[in-house]
Amino acid sequence: MEQPAPQRRKGGRGPRPRHVPQRTCVACRQVAGKRELVRIVRTPTGAVEVDPTGKKNGRGAYLHADPACWETALRRKALQHALKTELTEADRQALDAYRATLVPADAGS
Repeated sequence: MEQPAPQRRKGGRGPRPRHVPQRTCVACRQVAGKRELVRIVRTPTGAVEVDPTGKKNGRGAYLHADPACWETALRRKALQHALKTELTEADRQALDAYRATLVPADAGS
């Protein structure tokens, strides 16, 4: 059985490029691919947690995996504004614990 040929763009310039969802970091406001950012979600029960899969139910906000962006988001309350909730002390401690596991962006070079 023959496989169908991949769709070609108008003008015959090869197959279409794959769509990459774009999201904005709430701290630095830079746009990046969804997989390059870390999603923080406010669940329907009101808990705020890190969502490594990006699929949990609830209102989400995105941050770069850089401690500087996390610091900025928590200091300016950008995360609270994006999630439309107040962070409890337990939420803040959980986010700080996750931030401590991140490697600074300038350490990679």
